[in-house]
Amino acid sequence: MRTRLLPLLIVLMAGVLLALGLPLGASLAAAEQQRVVVDRIDDTARFAALAQYVTTRPSANPAYAREGDERQATLQAELARYHELYDIQVGVFYREGEPMGSAPAGWSLAKHSEPWRAFKEALAGRRSHDPAQVWPWERGRLAVASPVVRDGDVVAVVVTDSPTGQMRSRIVRGWLLIAAGEAAAMLLAVAAAVRLTGWVLRPVRVLDAATHDIATGRLASRVAASDGPPELRRLARSFNEMADHVVDVLEQQRAFVADASHQLRNPLSALLLRIELLALELPEGNEEVASVRAEGKRLTQVLDDLLALALAEHAAADLRLSDIAEVTEERVGAWRPVADRAGVTLDYVGPGGATAWADPVALSSALDAVIDNALKFTPEGERVIVDVRTTGDTVRITIADGGPGLTEEELERVGDRFWRSNRHQNVSGSGLGLSITRALLAAGGSTIAYAPNKPRGLRVTIAVPRTAPQE
Repeated sequence: MRTRLLPLLIVLMAGVLLALGLPLGASLAAAEQQRVVVDRIDDTARFAALAQYVTTRPSANPAYAREGDERQATLQAELARYHELYDIQVGVFYREGEPMGSAPAGWSLAKHSEPWRAFKEALAGRRSHDPAQVWPWERGRLAVASPVVRDGDVVAVVVTDSPTGQMRSRIVRGWLLIAAGEAAAMLLAVAAAVRLTGWVLRPVRVLDAATHDIATGRLASRVAASDGPPELRRLARSFNEMADHVVDVLEQQRAFVADASHQLRNPLSALLLRIELLALELPEGNEEVASVRAEGKRLTQVLDDLLALALAEHAAADLRLSDIAEVTEERVGAWRPVADRAGVTLDYVGPGGATAWADPVALSSALDAVIDNALKFTPEGERVIVDVRTTGDTVRITIADGGPGLTEEELERVGDRFWRSNRHQNVSGSGLGLSITRALLAAGGSTIAYAPNKPRGLRVTIAVPRTAPQE
């Protein structure tokens, strides 16, 4: 859940920072250009003030060049020094576009260029105030124009055509500072998001772990409701209350099953004894008496299994590091005489040793129940193979028989209490053996699974954990 929530928070915060950073970058670029434009307007205003006093046009006569108008010479000198100092093209142009003076010498306005558009705008008596924005990736120039007004009329226009390299460099530096600030803010935001998600999801992880523990039989697991948001702390307290109620109900159920099984045994034993006494008064081989005896023994077996199931679900597992291969091989050896009498081959396949954490007594009882079932349903001449393998963090015990097996629908129900396949009603049993097996294994953290055995039969797999149990 953290891997889904954390990227979402990071994307949202990155979107917020971009939404703030992009307008800030655009504003910085506009402010930098506006500063340059204001500087150029001040320069053009100064040149316009000088050009107001130039009342005669320059002549092509060389003699005039030597004895010409001092005001125009002063203006030309100022334009030349300005261009030499700042490398900015500057010129004063009459309304017709003829230059009054320019630097560098011979600079003129090209039609449809930026200086020409600024010149045409100034002819209407307006200074350049909002030229197009020049971005760092553009290699354009910045044209600014101011009118020269004499007696209320525009008689000439001062035009500057500036390179934008330095301005674009300053914009880039400003953007780099903004990017550095946003990167630092993003790092802080990521750190805050990590802490926030950890604080929010820590109770969820604890709750998930406790739920898994209870689902796998560790009913004593509870959640510490002391961390996280108030809603999750309240949920943790509600979960603990629910778990307590579930444990109480299960304890009452187990106690009822155990007490009922124990209390029914005495009257059932007395009833079977009276049946035996009555049988003495009847002829030998009476079918009704034999049927009553069989049903009484079956009922006794059911009560014994119910009591064993209640004890298995109630008792805590005595987990220890055990040699699973040794326990399995021992149980196979114990059941081999039974298999020989039934004409079934019972073989052990596996290593000489495989350690895992299990309750040896509970595991032996579970193996007895599974091997007993396998031998019951395997016909004469077939094989039952018990295999032990180490796979990752578990040791797997597989019991594969050659019996009729189970259908897909039956595999979903196998292990339920009192459930037996309709095809196997003539086989002795109470339908509680595999339920007891599952309870014994679950108490120690082990699992049992069922699958078809190819080409026929049933494959039962018991998985025993190799990792040490948590305290």
